[in-house]
Amino acid sequence: MSEPQETCHVISHVHWDREWYRTFEGYRGRLVELVERVCGALDKNEYASFHLDGQTVILADVLEIRPDLEERLAAHIRSGRLTVGPWHVLADNQLVSAENLVRNLLRARRWGARMGRLSPVGYSPDAFGHPADLPRLLNGFGIDTALVWRGAPPEHARFRWISPDGSEVFTVNQGYHQTETLWDADSSDTQLKQFVDTERNRMPEGPLLLLNGGDHLVPRPPAERQEAAAGAGVALAETTLEDFFAEARAAAVDLPEVSGELRTLGNRLTFLLPGTLSARSYVKLANHRVQTLLERFVEPQLARHRLAASASGAPELRPDSHAELLDDAWDLVIKNAPHDSICGCSTDEVHRQTTVRAQRATDTGDLLLRRLLLAEGVDTRQHGDPARESAGVVVLSGHGTPVSGPATVEVVTEAGRVVTGLRDAAGRTIPFEVESTRRGKVFEADLDLLPDSRDTDTHTLAFAAGNVPAFGWTTFSAELGEATTGPEVQKNRVVDSGRFRLEVLDDASLRVQDTTSGVVHEGIGRLVSSGDRGDTYNFDPIPGDAPAVPRVVDVEVTRTELRTRVRIAAVLTLPEGLGEDRDSRSASTVDSPLDITVTHWAETDRLEWAITLDNRARDHRLRFETPVDAGANAWTADQHWSTIERLIGPELGPLPAEAALEAAHPVAPVTSWACVGRGADAVALLVRGLPEVQAFRSGEAAVLAVTLLRAVGWLSRFDLRTRTTGAGPMLAVPEAQCLGPLTVNVAVVLGEGVQPENPAFLTAAALHAAPLAAFALRPGVQAPAGRSAARTAPEVTGALVSAWKPAEGAGGSVLRISNPSPLPASAAVAVPEGVTTVHWARIDETPEEELPREDKLHLELPPYGLVTLLLS
Repeated sequence: MSEPQETCHVISHVHWDREWYRTFEGYRGRLVELVERVCGALDKNEYASFHLDGQTVILADVLEIRPDLEERLAAHIRSGRLTVGPWHVLADNQLVSAENLVRNLLRARRWGARMGRLSPVGYSPDAFGHPADLPRLLNGFGIDTALVWRGAPPEHARFRWISPDGSEVFTVNQGYHQTETLWDADSSDTQLKQFVDTERNRMPEGPLLLLNGGDHLVPRPPAERQEAAAGAGVALAETTLEDFFAEARAAAVDLPEVSGELRTLGNRLTFLLPGTLSARSYVKLANHRVQTLLERFVEPQLARHRLAASASGAPELRPDSHAELLDDAWDLVIKNAPHDSICGCSTDEVHRQTTVRAQRATDTGDLLLRRLLLAEGVDTRQHGDPARESAGVVVLSGHGTPVSGPATVEVVTEAGRVVTGLRDAAGRTIPFEVESTRRGKVFEADLDLLPDSRDTDTHTLAFAAGNVPAFGWTTFSAELGEATTGPEVQKNRVVDSGRFRLEVLDDASLRVQDTTSGVVHEGIGRLVSSGDRGDTYNFDPIPGDAPAVPRVVDVEVTRTELRTRVRIAAVLTLPEGLGEDRDSRSASTVDSPLDITVTHWAETDRLEWAITLDNRARDHRLRFETPVDAGANAWTADQHWSTIERLIGPELGPLPAEAALEAAHPVAPVTSWACVGRGADAVALLVRGLPEVQAFRSGEAAVLAVTLLRAVGWLSRFDLRTRTTGAGPMLAVPEAQCLGPLTVNVAVVLGEGVQPENPAFLTAAALHAAPLAAFALRPGVQAPAGRSAARTAPEVTGALVSAWKPAEGAGGSVLRISNPSPLPASAAVAVPEGVTTVHWARIDETPEEELPREDKLHLELPPYGLVTLLLS
């Protein structure tokens, strides 16, 4: 037996997808068995230690079935031999919000307190790329290390990863699936020697790391392979992530710096899988809706409610279940965040469950919001005699600064009555439009309201709500009367909206002339369908495919002092799907109806699209495209707490010529906006729950595009051209074809107002992503005041509010504000009444230095700055 020449540090672990090619229930029984077997192996010292995949949800899922295992698990965790966390779930950290990730880490902290400890390593080896702000987030929880893989520059085995604000983590780039090196007794010595040689070339300074584990596997104990290792000239040293990182950091010399997001194309079998940004867009849209509801509305209203109760000395509304209900909603949302869930790359059965989870959380959030409003006397229940003379409306803001913007509300009246006027709380007349009216029964019941069904008319009312208080509300009164004439409907395709001259083109896009500058934009809002022979992981174009665009069937134009609306009825004629050879599209076609409404609200610099598609075609991708400055080299977009600049290049890179590689497809995850250019020619896209955006060159032109839909029928395939092997099991997923209706919202901003460092632009983008919420008041019951009480919420100017939420501890609230631009910003925070102390805090809500108590705080935020304040 030869003497060992190399030491290889081994960490035995499992990578556990909570749901993927099986449902959660299909996996959990196996998970319980795995955890019990691991505990037994630790009891027998068959493993020196074991890493439970960096996520505490495994503990939650197991203990629901086997609560008797808790003390056994806790004993191994306290001893340091079983490591868990720092996450609750291993989220796709690009497709969920920054605050979703914060809630994820906070939830794991609770499990760490319960079970004894959490791993201090930022473990995220299987996410499909990583956002630029992840080092900042980890630092905010006291974590200064990260283990990553996909998206990391393959030439760097160790590096200093730096967020835009300068936050930094010591980072190890390591694939997690290395079970094979220790699995097969007949070849483990050969595989281990090959592995060590490869790793020594990657990092001559060492130390070497082998992650002994894989997807849903109980790995063989390293002790069983010591003889084979010795024969290969390798010594196996079992360790923990924490100990390995300490040794690796000590050995690190002149580490390279990597700044920003990790979305670099990988080497063999290291796929970025960019098609997951748009697979099953209905999943992304549902997640955006519920995140917005909880973050922008429910959490701030609960914080405001608690602050008001504390300031008045009155007890909080009973029962004390608001926080618990909110926590339950977040639990459901966070359980939808793992990459196979939020990415849309699981089986149809799984995504039926994720859809139900999102709906359950949405229902809880809606109930909480209405209950919190009711606690202030704002009753939104439609019970009793329908309104005949007037109807009350309340408009609520989810933003930390006073805002003005569009509002839409359903007003319920006695049958035959219509809205004839609208006044604000001061009695001023407000322009409005009635979008539609429908007749039917309205049903209401509650704990203190007997079931009640009434024949009514429901009118969808649109208006502009001005100066809605920060995280507060204001009321309006709709005057009712007999039927009136609506705005004149014109059938022509050209209209002057004031700021813009709009012309509907044959493909349902617009020719837009900006009357302030004279600039003409040709083909804004072009909807382009391309054949897609890919799977849920990768777009795969069809050779020689000709993109298809809609044809216009009818156009209706209305113009009032409130807004100009262009309603386009169109049809998208597409091949039904792929041909049998999968290299062409079928000869038979199908028509998919499109209902497109473009709105220009008076005195704004943006056009808003509401697009409803009844998708009846398979195997295609549909994008919303707008032309941009052909001379531009880069585009800018927001992501979490920063803005990212990316190059404009080809739509798709060269196809790989070897097995197990992937083509570059430079789509990118975007939170709410993307823009190209400066001055009169500048263009920005505002998106709502549609994360896949790309700026690319098309011939002599440049295009900014957001993907609305990818219709594919396979979880994974092995015959793609953009990825030359499978990324998962080859299972049919017909529901990923996304057949049926889909409604999306996109806005385009034109001209001088497109300034990514301008708070006004950032506020407008945030308002598009989280519109004002409007509710009809209960007939005969008015709000106690015309607007929410002053100084009951923090008011922030000069920066964006990322969160205002109840603190994790016994009391107080957490206010987080950000400056996502590359320029410094001066922010002011008006502190609410009832707050007696203000502390700087880490993102994890650990209080630090106390600030002088002032009614208004003045804060200087550096470029990409983030401030967390603890108000108590």
